[in-house]
Amino acid sequence: MKVTVETAKELGLLPDEFDMIKKILGRVPNYTELSIYSVMWSEHASYKNSIKWLKTLPRKGEAILAEAGTENAGLVDLGDGLACAFKIESHNHPCAVEPYQGAATGVGGINRDIFTMGARPVAQLNSLRFGDIKLDRTKWHIKGVVKGIGDYGNAFGIPVVAGEVFFDDSFNTNPLVNAMSVGLVDKNLVVSAISKGAGNPVFIVGSSTGKDGIHGSTFASADITEDSADDIPSIQVGDPFMEKLLMEASLEVIKTDALIGMQDMGAAGIICSTSEMSEKGGHGMKVDLSKVPLRQQNMEPFEILLSESQERMLIVVKKGREAEVEEVYKKWDLNCVQIGEVTEGDRLEFFWKGEMVADVPAESLVLGGGAPVYDREYREPAYYKEYKKFDINQIAEPQDLTEVAKMLIKHPNIASKRWVYEQYDTMVGTRNMGTNFPSSAAVVNLKGSNKALVLSVDCNSRYVKADPEVGAMIAVAESARNIVCSGGKPLAITNCLNFGNPYKPEIYWQFVHAVKGMGKACEKFGTPVTGGNVSFYNQSTIGGKDEAVFPTPTIGMLGVLDNKNHHTTLAFKEKGHMIYLIGRSRNDIASSEYLYSYHGVKASPAPYFDLEEEYNVQQVVMQL
Repeated sequence: MKVTVETAKELGLLPDEFDMIKKILGRVPNYTELSIYSVMWSEHASYKNSIKWLKTLPRKGEAILAEAGTENAGLVDLGDGLACAFKIESHNHPCAVEPYQGAATGVGGINRDIFTMGARPVAQLNSLRFGDIKLDRTKWHIKGVVKGIGDYGNAFGIPVVAGEVFFDDSFNTNPLVNAMSVGLVDKNLVVSAISKGAGNPVFIVGSSTGKDGIHGSTFASADITEDSADDIPSIQVGDPFMEKLLMEASLEVIKTDALIGMQDMGAAGIICSTSEMSEKGGHGMKVDLSKVPLRQQNMEPFEILLSESQERMLIVVKKGREAEVEEVYKKWDLNCVQIGEVTEGDRLEFFWKGEMVADVPAESLVLGGGAPVYDREYREPAYYKEYKKFDINQIAEPQDLTEVAKMLIKHPNIASKRWVYEQYDTMVGTRNMGTNFPSSAAVVNLKGSNKALVLSVDCNSRYVKADPEVGAMIAVAESARNIVCSGGKPLAITNCLNFGNPYKPEIYWQFVHAVKGMGKACEKFGTPVTGGNVSFYNQSTIGGKDEAVFPTPTIGMLGVLDNKNHHTTLAFKEKGHMIYLIGRSRNDIASSEYLYSYHGVKASPAPYFDLEEEYNVQQVVMQL
């Protein structure tokens, strides 16, 4: 097949990027090589439109064991030889067109990021955004997403300990599904996603490979349109029972000390794992694709490379220790097949039945290496100044406050979400301390210790739409506030940045200012960013009309409770106890549910927020 710039454009690459590829290779790529670059240089895999700003976020901290971008998940020292791996990621595009499998595989993928580091997942959280709850499409999204999260997580055996659900018309076509996983690991058993040592064998373990998810990264790097239902083959299919076996086998094989490195196969499958591990270790890799276990016949080499079939891992084994590793995976009845070996240099060479089908330098593919980095144009949207014109004096006070209270309590954004979380297993593993004693954040017992993890996931999308910088600061502050009000100390965050099309200057302005606000708040609260992901293109073109979701920089925060006896719960304890309000109240209803839903006023700024004042209030609460 002749490869041209038109072929590149069909695969989602820009003409300039096609020229870059030709320069890197010193020739025109073949179709398999072009497919490799199309997924690895997609926004989903390369962060090419966001990495410049992500690098401005604070990453360092006393307790940080793995900085953002260096491993599959963030890693924080909890003391006493124990570390916590945690991360949040989106699965928005798959959930828009196939809610059940999209949500299920989102849960599976984020858990693999945790146990591929040697950590056992102990808690899950999620942050969900849906459209108008009266619409049939929204009901379809809700039913599929909630059941997908519940079915996969319940079967896998990890409790859902916290979450949030928010409804707005901007999410009618594009729901947001952000899944967070938290795991525990002995600091001496942490595994890195690295490949090194020429001659060391490379194995693929877990499920067989099929055609599901091919070009899934590219699909996640484009707007949702009326034709997006045709992309259902880009949606992965999950098997939680297979993942449970894969986790147990992988955690067992880590204890043999026979591994050099391990990485889960998520977005972009084999090509992503081989390139990232090789680049990190400064080596190359030779891979025979004809040895990859397949579950479908007549798969092309590029399909095997790009498949995003779930429940698979790539491991590099110390030469001479192969039998030990194979024995463990055989015990768990899983595939464990050597498909290649580590080589000197930086070339990734892929073969199919003896014929080389692709030869590319690993460094040219990865984030922070040769992948392109863009500085997109951004400008303040017209609505921003309009929102600032809001005057509270133009809002009439209601005659019947009881009526207002009843209306708000019944509103889907405020009413109990019991109908959602009761579909999840919240108690499996018996670590969830909030089951009988709920608090503002989830509290997860560290068995055999006097400590507990404190976890929260937060963002008010409406605040961020009104003022991205202030809204993002409030999201960080709310997460920290929930942890502090539960008796904990905030340690670090992971984030999931959900925005529209980055090529639209007004959307990119939202992104840039949200990152700035997040950075300021994280600096103030001493909560470095350990990783996460960026999800652009949460934007739909339906009937010729463009609409982006409310910008939603979801914050997942980890804290620690040094003494479980100091777990602060929500409940009023006894009649006669005094109730105090800490902090200063202001005459402010901006961007509130009351203003938005009761009065129907959509244009108002973010609520008043002072970062220094917020920090001081939280410090006082921590000392109570």
